[in-house]
Amino acid sequence: MASLFKWFVPGMNIKRWIFLALAGIIMLGLGLALLDRQLVGSIGFALDALTNQLAWVPQWFVGLIVTASGLGLTVYSFIMGIKSIMTVIRPDPAERLVETLYHHRSLKKGPKIVAIGGGTGLSSLLMGIKEYTSNITAIVAVTDDGGSSGRLRDNLGILPPGDIRNCIVALADKETLMEEVLQYRFQSGELAGHNLGNLLLAGLNNVSGGFDGAVRALSKVLAIRGQVLPVTLENVTLGAELADRTLVYGECNVSGSKSKIKRVFLKPEVCSPLPEALEAIREADMIILGPGSLYTSVIPNLLMEGIAEAIQKSPAQKIYICNIMTQPGETQGYTAQQHLKAIFDHVGPVVDQVLVNNEPIPGRLLKRYRDKGAAPVKVDTGALAKLGVKVWSKHLVQRSNLVRHQPEKLARAIMEIIYDSKNAALERAPVKIYQPSRSIRE
Repeated sequence: MASLFKWFVPGMNIKRWIFLALAGIIMLGLGLALLDRQLVGSIGFALDALTNQLAWVPQWFVGLIVTASGLGLTVYSFIMGIKSIMTVIRPDPAERLVETLYHHRSLKKGPKIVAIGGGTGLSSLLMGIKEYTSNITAIVAVTDDGGSSGRLRDNLGILPPGDIRNCIVALADKETLMEEVLQYRFQSGELAGHNLGNLLLAGLNNVSGGFDGAVRALSKVLAIRGQVLPVTLENVTLGAELADRTLVYGECNVSGSKSKIKRVFLKPEVCSPLPEALEAIREADMIILGPGSLYTSVIPNLLMEGIAEAIQKSPAQKIYICNIMTQPGETQGYTAQQHLKAIFDHVGPVVDQVLVNNEPIPGRLLKRYRDKGAAPVKVDTGALAKLGVKVWSKHLVQRSNLVRHQPEKLARAIMEIIYDSKNAALERAPVKIYQPSRSIRE
């Protein structure tokens, strides 16, 4: 009852429209009564007095005027009342109400997409795909031990917040000042190098009942489209065995290794994923691996207990988005087939499709990357086909000072693949039931 009276508190800008709507409803009732003289009692006498004063005007005409006026007042008051409420609720006042409602309703009908990875690659994908669906689950690696995330992890014992923060911001409903604040990085003092969003997640970790609660709280503040999940809540370290049989520990050491990586592993070896992550995989229409660093963003998620198995059992479409460029120290000299084979060698054939870039890269950028030991990933279609996957080639390059996936191009390519595959499945007869392959680890 107390909540009901709050509508009448001064300054709410809603009372006038409530009273105007009531007046309109009363006029509407009087008008209908004039059109139908079956009314009795005191209202009937009032109507008689009114019609006597306007005896020279046809009764049906008076009734029509009063009915139309009442209906007009009612509709007008409802429209203004909704506008008054939406100026507070709607993030972008310039956007028309009907467009806001249509956009949100259509996004809820979009496909259920699970994106697995980390780093800037995953956030680029999320930025684009949120324009097509709000049924998104981002499952993010938590092995980062560098920069602000690494310092907070060492000092506070929390999971690294950096990649999580980037994904939350990428899925935010609108670009707001809050997002700029979350990405702000301190330049001096004891906080130099720390990201404000990371510090906020660290604080929420203590007041929200844990890191998963902190992620949910920040997601709610930004009204994100979908959900962001750390792949696990356990404090896990990434390790790697190099080609010379040396063992290195820590994501920074793995990505910066000079020797070729033979395999990566987790410490502890058995880590439990978030139950919500497994549930999202089971319910997905499409599961996406990448884009992102092969050995430090993509594969670590798949090494969590039960993740690879859940992907294999899922009837969803499964696609790996191959990186556009190789990474020095991690995938130097790798072809697209070698990227995918590394995944298969670790966890078995978890995808049946691969998306690669076929857009030329500007020469000025190629030279800059070559100087750092990176080059465009060679797409060896024949070798990929031998792994039993379908290859999709699309224009995916972002025109900037860095060679990255362009969010809109990438999202459009994903949606085309989803609907092309659905149409092909409908045309195929009889329908073949997907039989998952056994993991190499089994």
